[in-house]
Amino acid sequence: MLFTLFGQMAQQIMPHFVTQRSLYEARERPSKTYSWKIFMISNIIVEVPWNMLMSVFMYVAWYYAVGMDRNAAETNSETERGGLMFLFVLTYLIFTSTFSTMIIAGIGQAAEGANLANLMFSLCLMFCGVLATKESLPGFWIFMYRVSPFTYFVSGMLSSSTAHAKVTCAANEYLTMQPAAGQTCEAYLADFVQATTGYVLDGNATQDCQFCPASSTDSYLAGISIFYDDAWRNLGITWAYIAFNVVAALSIYWLVRMPKKTRAQKTAP
Repeated sequence: MLFTLFGQMAQQIMPHFVTQRSLYEARERPSKTYSWKIFMISNIIVEVPWNMLMSVFMYVAWYYAVGMDRNAAETNSETERGGLMFLFVLTYLIFTSTFSTMIIAGIGQAAEGANLANLMFSLCLMFCGVLATKESLPGFWIFMYRVSPFTYFVSGMLSSSTAHAKVTCAANEYLTMQPAAGQTCEAYLADFVQATTGYVLDGNATQDCQFCPASSTDSYLAGISIFYDDAWRNLGITWAYIAFNVVAALSIYWLVRMPKKTRAQKTAP
């Protein structure tokens, strides 16, 4: 649900950028008050304080309200994992704002830019490895999993918030089976438990063995190729995407919106 804010943020940022760009191109650029680089960079930087402020509200209202901090408490890593999650929330907002600026930099209308941004958002979300795991993707499309920025956002956020937590099945989630005659549930299911990540509720029972398919959240995360050891690496990769957005926004504006000198102008005395 947190990622659904992407569309709303893009639709708020783009109209303001289009208005500011129209003013700049009609007034400041002809008079050479300041360069186009300053215009673009200032529009990117002005979003950062708002992103920092909103990330605090989002983090507190989401991370603690849902109770994700209790997962970190089991491993005495509340500070590290809580701080890491906050950095991911902040990075996500900065990524969204820089991505929106990159898209609208060379497009005339905000509505067109928002449609393109939402299309790219949908593609990034579909190929992030959760809705469809990378193992289930056709070989040709595996590159989308690797280049999607949401692959690294989802991996970092899920591992920071849910990794290393114990899983206790509800009463209706246990699988019930009967052991072989004369065997306890623990002995009967020993090889199966060793090959999986579940646990037996009562190993000394001799009938109605109850088996929980998972004993830790790490088993679920591993099934979608998410590991807590990659969390800090994923955070660094997301900042690389932000840097790419900034460079691409400047490049697109220069390529599409800046007037170019003709050959005659270059050779004129």
